[in-house]
Amino acid sequence: MAKEKKPVHKVQMTDGKRQIIQQLLQEYDIETAEDIQNVLKDLLGGTIKEMMEA
Repeated sequence: MAKEKKPVHKVQMTDGKRQIIQQLLQEYDIETAEDIQNVLKDLLGGTIKEMMEA
């Protein structure tokens, strides 16, 4: 039996989202996938820690 295909989530890129991405690229000097991981850790690390402690 064939697997069912999952629906593809399509992201609508708005001007606001583009601006946020540009600001992140400038603020964090993102050039690699590792840079992106570090940015996410920096931005979300405290929030995730608080959620785990709650």
